[in-house]
Amino acid sequence: MGAGPERLIADGLASRLVDAGHAVDVHLLEAPPGSWRAEIRTAFDLAKLAADKARVSIAAGAFPLVLSGNCLPAALGSVAALRRPSVVWLDAHGDYNTPETTIGGFLDGTALATITGRCWREMTRGIGGFEPVPESSVALVGARDLDPLEKEALEQSGIRRCDLHELETSTPEPPVYFHLDLDVLDPAEARVNSYAAPGGPSSREVERMITKVAPRAASITAYDPALDVDGRTSAIAIRLALALAAAARADSS
Repeated sequence: MGAGPERLIADGLASRLVDAGHAVDVHLLEAPPGSWRAEIRTAFDLAKLAADKARVSIAAGAFPLVLSGNCLPAALGSVAALRRPSVVWLDAHGDYNTPETTIGGFLDGTALATITGRCWREMTRGIGGFEPVPESSVALVGARDLDPLEKEALEQSGIRRCDLHELETSTPEPPVYFHLDLDVLDPAEARVNSYAAPGGPSSREVERMITKVAPRAASITAYDPALDVDGRTSAIAIRLALALAAAARADSS
């Protein structure tokens, strides 16, 4: 999935945004040279970089769109830059595990739990501007593949689980961070990664919902180009990125 962002750029995401009338600056964020490379440490290093860059973009009136293999750095950085936004989280998975509840030990499976302050609190204190997002400010859309303890935690939380149509009738309070893990999509339309789960909305349904939400920052994550043999998923991701940018511009005009 780490190869996904560069593939989307190579397939013309930036140029398509320019053709749609957007001014585009592309910035590659990499872990600091010489830093100790480890999944946890490096993810939070990247989150700090994403937060700094997104904060500069927002201050300049621009729309930060973060492309990332994993969810945690993109989400954490965007949330820190926006300071406790409303969160619309589209994902086939809950990402609401903690180190104590996870079965597979996948750090990315703790992303939503991290931004709501359930875990990694010492690590998030090192990210300037980060404040945990209240659970009541989070809408989780499309989650259907949950670990048992994760499912229990979500049921006991204040997070609102809803489908696309429910979200359309209840617009979140601005500013909105829009998190699009592409495996939310029905794998019958596009198999985004090896974690894909049956069911889920179509890309057109997601696109229609984007027009109802006014994102102030967004991320597109979890695209594995190795599974995209015909380029279908890349084309869908680019179309959804264009929809996000158009929705953000419409809200600012």
